[in-house]
Amino acid sequence: MNIRPYQPRDEAAVIALWTECGLTRPWNDPKKDIARKLTQQPELFLVGEDHAQIVATAMFGFDGHRGWVNFLGVLPSRRGLDYGRMIMQEGERLLLQRGCPKINLQVRSTNKVAIAFYNKLGYGVDDVVSMGKRLIPD
Repeated sequence: MNIRPYQPRDEAAVIALWTECGLTRPWNDPKKDIARKLTQQPELFLVGEDHAQIVATAMFGFDGHRGWVNFLGVLPSRRGLDYGRMIMQEGERLLLQRGCPKINLQVRSTNKVAIAFYNKLGYGVDDVVSMGKRLIPD
């Protein structure tokens, strides 16, 4: 798998991957999510290609205090090939270059497969409550 920054021509394939992976939600417009990411550290929006097909994505960011990862997804037909681990390692490398001391991420509590994946990569559950407030309705 070749990992590279997202390009505008990738939009339809990325949204299709997110949809197939169950990452989209009715209250989040994926086109708006992509457009918003492209305004901040677009080089940290990564896609993984295999034979010219986008098979993995991850959006990384660093606010100067913590790194974040969102929209990590691997096509279901390509799972088990280490693509998720590979794109996470590349994102971690890029964040470490920026001096990022810790990465945070959120996983739905019902997504046991994702939790096991992140545990295998060395991530642990922090004793925190995740809270959010919508500022711009989609």
